[in-house]
Amino acid sequence: MGGGVVEELVKKAGGCAVIDGGFATQLEALGADINDPLWSAACLITKPHLIKEVHMQYLEAGADVIISSSYQATIPGFLARGLLLEEAEGLLRTSVQLALEARDEFWKSTLRKSKPVYNRALVAASVGSYGAYLADGSEYSGSYGDDVTAEKLKDFHRRRLQVLASAGPDLIAFEAIPNKMEAQALVELLEEEDIQVPSWICFSSVDGKHLCSGESFGDCLEILNASDKVAIVGVNCTPPQFVEGIIRDFKKQTEKAIAVYPNSGEVWDGRAKRWLPVECFGRKSFDAMARRWQEAGASLVGGCCRTTPSTIRAVSKALKSRNGL
Repeated sequence: MGGGVVEELVKKAGGCAVIDGGFATQLEALGADINDPLWSAACLITKPHLIKEVHMQYLEAGADVIISSSYQATIPGFLARGLLLEEAEGLLRTSVQLALEARDEFWKSTLRKSKPVYNRALVAASVGSYGAYLADGSEYSGSYGDDVTAEKLKDFHRRRLQVLASAGPDLIAFEAIPNKMEAQALVELLEEEDIQVPSWICFSSVDGKHLCSGESFGDCLEILNASDKVAIVGVNCTPPQFVEGIIRDFKKQTEKAIAVYPNSGEVWDGRAKRWLPVECFGRKSFDAMARRWQEAGASLVGGCCRTTPSTIRAVSKALKSRNGL
């Protein structure tokens, strides 16, 4: 089930495929104002051409997988902005279409060149956690409050998942999942809706040992291991210095492909709404660490917040030269 497209891509990429990098960071660099509860999803309404441009920049940098701009795009979030239901669903579809268009245009131009150095990228439709929609920092703590049940989480994700899956992506990327209940809800939802698009579920962690909620990776991996709809497991938006240890941990507990795309190591201060500089990053560059992550057993490597196309270009170069491509 679905693992086929992933295996094929990883093989073509020489053993480790490259995921793209930070989206909002790059949108800002192109002049978008994302100081908005919808974050980068606001650009789906106001500046879709910039979203496509960011996808193009990552494809040129060597990304084998590009992730749609729908992380913060939720139906309740759009409705709260005064959009109608069909407009909200249309914007979710647009997020996938912009990525597919960028991929197809880029691939066409690559084929016209005499020596293609790229793979035909896959498009992953991003699904952020319930905490990302709340935009209150709970995606970093995993504490959703006592009144949130697995059923409530399924209802929250259901329609968005249906719409994104129907828009034609190659993968569905559940990103920065902070607790076990949400992982369980997503696995059940994939079954209930019989989603045929292969999924990845990536957790967020602040200490490298547990999910943000403090629950163990092992307990969550058991849930994911039991689902043939989940092709890839991993972590994202996690400090890079923890990633190698997490991969080794996961390797002992799952047979599934492992994806890691940590943030730059800078820390987001949710109260002050600003990035704090890196302190414990050491001198190691992101691309040198990416090699270590592949050695430890990662099949897909990329970047999250504050990483840029130049980060991804360096990672792509480091992995592909090592893999003899």
